[in-house]
Amino acid sequence: MLITKLKSKEDIQSLLPEKVFVLQCRGCGEISFPEQEADELTRELLAADRVTGVLTTDYICSPENLSLRLERRRAMIDEADGVLVLSCGVGVQTVSALLDGKSVYAGCDTVRLPGFQGVTPLEVDCGQCGECYLNLTGGICPITACSKSLVNGQCGGARNGRCEVDPDMECGWERICRRLEAVGRLDALKCPTQIRNFAIDANTSH
Repeated sequence: MLITKLKSKEDIQSLLPEKVFVLQCRGCGEISFPEQEADELTRELLAADRVTGVLTTDYICSPENLSLRLERRRAMIDEADGVLVLSCGVGVQTVSALLDGKSVYAGCDTVRLPGFQGVTPLEVDCGQCGECYLNLTGGICPITACSKSLVNGQCGGARNGRCEVDPDMECGWERICRRLEAVGRLDALKCPTQIRNFAIDANTSH
């Protein structure tokens, strides 16, 4: 089971561009998701005329099903400056992989618990880190996409885009850099490494 917590409204507002498409996951039955808080946030964004469209569904970590739903809303997504995803880290990464050239923003943190990780057949995982790094790395998790879980950039061992530890694996930080460049957010790499707030994990009642 996973516990997903909404980030503070202040943090979310500071991340978002002017216009967003909101994608909200209702979970897969194994996830504790803050539905009421997410609904309230969405209503506030709608009231402020910042939303081009809303999709509320389940299993957004299933790329085949989600891609069809997103295609039906392509005009709304294209109109938006970014997509706000309210889900666990697996869902955010799945959305990011499906929307090339569109900034994807994680509105939730996923708290560490052993067990179920979502249903996606992709090579996507969530480290359940508490305070999520996905907003700094273009929707690709540096903890799970990098064999060394580096959070401050590529190591010196990668060669020709392949991981030093596992040559069959693409370097996670090369993927992150390409993704940030594609969405025009390479400047995010100029920021110093964010120190994780472990209190998000500690203050969660299990």
